[in-house]
Amino acid sequence: MPSRRGSGRAYRRVCNPDEFPTVQLLLLAIVRLAEPIALTSIFPYAFPLVKRLNVGNEEDASFYAGLVISAFSFFEALMGMYWGAVSDRVGRKPVLLLGCMGTMFSMLLVGLANNIWVALLGRAIGGFLNGNIGVIQTMVGELVIKPEHEPKAYSIMPFVWSLGTIIGPMIGGLFADPHDSWPKLFPSGSLFARFPYLLPNLICAGLLAVSILLGYFLLDETHPDKQPRVLLPDDTYLSENTPLLETSDALKRPAVDLRDENYGSVRERITPIPPAPKVDDDMVPTIWTKRIMAIIISLSIFTYHSMTFDHLLPIFLEDPRSHASTTAYSGSLFFAGGLGLSLHTVGLIMAVQGFIALFTQAVIFPLAASYFGIYQLFILVTVFHPVVYLSVPPLALIPAESTFLLHTAIYAMLVLRNLLGILLYPLLLILLKDATPSSNVLGKVNGLAASAGAACRMVAPPVAGMLYAMGKKSGCTPLAWWASALVALVGSVQCFWVPRERRETEKEAA
Repeated sequence: MPSRRGSGRAYRRVCNPDEFPTVQLLLLAIVRLAEPIALTSIFPYAFPLVKRLNVGNEEDASFYAGLVISAFSFFEALMGMYWGAVSDRVGRKPVLLLGCMGTMFSMLLVGLANNIWVALLGRAIGGFLNGNIGVIQTMVGELVIKPEHEPKAYSIMPFVWSLGTIIGPMIGGLFADPHDSWPKLFPSGSLFARFPYLLPNLICAGLLAVSILLGYFLLDETHPDKQPRVLLPDDTYLSENTPLLETSDALKRPAVDLRDENYGSVRERITPIPPAPKVDDDMVPTIWTKRIMAIIISLSIFTYHSMTFDHLLPIFLEDPRSHASTTAYSGSLFFAGGLGLSLHTVGLIMAVQGFIALFTQAVIFPLAASYFGIYQLFILVTVFHPVVYLSVPPLALIPAESTFLLHTAIYAMLVLRNLLGILLYPLLLILLKDATPSSNVLGKVNGLAASAGAACRMVAPPVAGMLYAMGKKSGCTPLAWWASALVALVGSVQCFWVPRERRETEKEAA
């Protein structure tokens, strides 16, 4: 048989499965970073955006702000499992890049919105095209082979999300309505005076464009069946027996005939990693197992009450103080209003929250996961979650004049929230990967989890906003926070229904 020659550089480097995939996870993290920046940048100005668009009564602004935020999650919930299944067929990378492009287009539409319908359309398009949460979880699972690498690897994407929650609210809080902040740079009649929320969206769209370019040129495809054959040097013998990955024999000069009976006798060669076997649809294992469903339910409950916190916190911080909360009804939790902080102060507080989350993710999570174990830590942080929501309403009872005491209490509450919330999310991802019966359905499982989470993110903001509006009208702003605590309490009971994962049981027995 005549030999065939390869030319050009290799599509994919030789990987040692025992090594931590630092470079590819770093690239994936960079691509991932732009999305939380884009999604969280709207939180500081969603409330004033709805007021500016004159939607409904002013008392209902928190509800409509929730609708704008949740429109993205509604369509993401509808399409999450679909995009997960598409990534199983065509590869992870195309779906990931499409999601980034959809989010970028969404940001531009929201920035140019002059009525509520354009803002809703922009958020809806972004959610419709975005399946990145499930796809990224799948890519991490395919990059990480050794179980001992999982706590470190699965903490990276939440770490990136935390970093995005620093940058996103800072961009939204500092650059929203630039005419009001810098009237000389952005005078009346200018583009950014007519569209006060365009500038933060343009900045986020630019970051997304950078992530798309980096992902397209540098990020590897991780789907086992979609990785291209390596192009070997010109003097290498190639045949139908050539492995997908380079081996030490394949790179020898003079060229080695891979069909030779002595091939493979070199002791130090790297064993080729074959692609996952293709199976018929009727042979694909089911994803509807008790363990997977229990973990997804836990993830959904956590996503719901976590999203209510993210939505309610800036509203509560910006909402004008109730006179009753610091005078006649001091010491009572029945009051209407929030803390009355400025938009820029809220952006700064949310940025500090991101730094707290970064420290929790980078330092505390690996230590806690190693000390307690994945399952025990999952139970521990879930059980204590209701305390977070009960700790927020008493902040309004601290006098506005006591600035130091007020900010100290706010940051103490944020430390508690991040200590529990930031730890829980990667734990759920690790449990979900371990519960998946086969790599052939990993994308579908993560897509299902992403859809369930997106559905909860869709429901949470308008429901929380409606409860906040009802509480404000009836003189009981804490109503929305108490409702979130109740949902978290349900999660603290349901977590005991999640079957203990096999790997950790074996580890304790040893």
